[in-house]
Amino acid sequence: MNYFLLTDNLLRHDHLRMRCLRAVQSLNLPDCYLGAGFLRNAIWDSLHDKREMTPLNDVDVVYFDRDDCSLDTEQQWQHRLSHLMPEIHWEVRNQARMHLKQGHAPYVSCGDGIARWVEVQTCVGVRLETDDHLNFFAPFGLEENWSLRVSMNPDFPQPEVFRRRIANKHWLTLWPELRVK
Repeated sequence: MNYFLLTDNLLRHDHLRMRCLRAVQSLNLPDCYLGAGFLRNAIWDSLHDKREMTPLNDVDVVYFDRDDCSLDTEQQWQHRLSHLMPEIHWEVRNQARMHLKQGHAPYVSCGDGIARWVEVQTCVGVRLETDDHLNFFAPFGLEENWSLRVSMNPDFPQPEVFRRRIANKHWLTLWPELRVK
């Protein structure tokens, strides 16, 4: 099964997520993706046959700009997105500075930052290209997202953070068919 095509089809039929992708595309941010729950939750909702999508707590927008790592710039991008879609709580983060928060060596790309997120299923991103093509970043592939599993990132294991996130985010209540691996 081609999980990229399956995910592409899922997103293209989700009007809210496509509006989010278009809003972010309009900013032309460098090396940019909408990541984490934006994509992960859509897949889990689909696997659970939910008629209504699970509300997004926020929409994570990540980009990579080594030349401007200021928090002010992130907030300006966030403000612009809030102006375009005020119903969304946007979280904009430049991955060029996130290594400092995480105590890692400097990241070399947006994907380098995404690949270090806590869960395999969270290490995903998508962006809308100017030709309307959906470009996915999934260092572990998308099959894991369609597997009804939640698993810790094996490359950057954080067992305590992993367990805490599963509990605090109520994933097993929201998507009861998920299995923790």
